[in-house]
Amino acid sequence: MLTTRTAHYLDHAATTPMRPSAIAAYAEAASTVGNASSLHGAGRRARRRVEEARESLAAHLGCRPSEVVFTSGGTESDNLAVLGQAAAAGGGVVAVGATEHHSVLDSAAHLATDRGGRMDVRVLPVDGRGAVTPGAVRELVDEVGARLALVAVMLGNNEIGTITDVAGVAAVARAAGAAVHTDAVQAVGHVPVDFQTLGATSLSLSAHKFGGPLGVGALLIDRGADCLPVSFGGGQERDLRSGSVDVPGVVAMAVALDEAVREMETEARRLTGLRERLVEGVRASVPGVIANGGGDRLPGIANLTFPGCSGESLILLLDAAGVECSTGSACTAGVAEPSHVLLALGADDSAARSSLRLSLGYTSTEADVDAAIAALVPAVDRARIAGLGMPRTGAAAS
Repeated sequence: MLTTRTAHYLDHAATTPMRPSAIAAYAEAASTVGNASSLHGAGRRARRRVEEARESLAAHLGCRPSEVVFTSGGTESDNLAVLGQAAAAGGGVVAVGATEHHSVLDSAAHLATDRGGRMDVRVLPVDGRGAVTPGAVRELVDEVGARLALVAVMLGNNEIGTITDVAGVAAVARAAGAAVHTDAVQAVGHVPVDFQTLGATSLSLSAHKFGGPLGVGALLIDRGADCLPVSFGGGQERDLRSGSVDVPGVVAMAVALDEAVREMETEARRLTGLRERLVEGVRASVPGVIANGGGDRLPGIANLTFPGCSGESLILLLDAAGVECSTGSACTAGVAEPSHVLLALGADDSAARSSLRLSLGYTSTEADVDAAIAALVPAVDRARIAGLGMPRTGAAAS
C-alpha cells in the first residue's frame, strides 16, 4: 500500500510546483472549448486568450508580442533556435558554451553530423565561475571571422546558477554578423530579463520553472532573425512552430510569470538568504564540502561537492530522510555520467560525481533548509565508505 509523507522539496531547478493562481487559470481556460486556429466564435475566443497571454509575456520580457513563439518548453525552444538559425545560415561556425544545457549541446552536436549539415561546431571555454566571457567570443571571432553563424550561451546556469554577461557576448557576436541564442529557462521569473537589452536574436523559457504548467514554454525570436522551422504542419506561430497552441497552458504560463515578476525583488532577497543559510549550515556541519560557482548567480541554486561520496547515493539517502534534491539537470536523470558543468570548471571525474544541486523556490522555507542540513550529516557519514580517509561529520570545515 502506498503511503504519503511530507517531503522537503529542494529541486525547484528541475520543476517548481504550479502556483495556485496558475492552476486556477489553467482550469478556467480548459473548461472552455476552442482551437485558436479555428475561425468560428469559440476559436476566436481561444485566439483572444492566446494573444492576451502573448502580450503579457512580451510586456514582462522586453520584447514585442510578435516575437513570442509558443512551444512545448525549453528543450523544443532551444532546438528550434539552434537548428533553425543554423539552417538559415546555411553553414559556417556554431559556437556553444561548455556548460550549456544538453538541449543546446546535443543540438549543436547534431549540426556536426552528416544529417545536421556538417557544420563547424566549437565549444567555448568558461571562466572560473562557469560563464562564457565576451573575450572568449572575441578570440573566436578573430580566428573564424565572418564564418561565425551562431553563438549560444545560457543566461543562468541550471546546475550552479552562474549568470552570464549575455549582452556583452551578444555585442561581440552580432558585430561579427552572427546570430545569438540564450537559454534563459532558469533565469526567467527569477531575475530581470529584458530581451531587447540582452541583444540576443533568440531566447528560450519554460513555464514550469517559475510556477506554470509542465509542457509549455516559448521562444522569443527577433522579427529580423533568419530562422527556419524544424517541424512542419499548419503553419502556426509565425510558421516556425506548427501545431495547435495549448490555450490553457499559455494562459496559465502568463499568469505564473506575472506573479513571479511582481514578487521577484522580494523573492530574490529571500531565496538568496535561504541559499546562504543552506551553504553555511552545510559547511559548518560537514567537513570537506566544496561550494561550486560564485559571483553573480541565480538566487535559489546551491551546488555542493562532497568528496568521498557518490552523489547518487546521497540523493537516495536524503530521499529516505524526506529531503528531495538532485545531482544536476533532471533531463539527464538516470544517466550515470559526471556533471559536464563541473568538468568544464576543472573538477576531476570523482568530484563531478560527488556533487548535489539543492535548489529553492517560492514554496521553500527555513524549515526545508534546516531539514536538508540535518539530513546531510548522517547521509554523508553513511556515503563516505570506510577507508576513503575522509573525516567524519561533527567538526566545522576549515
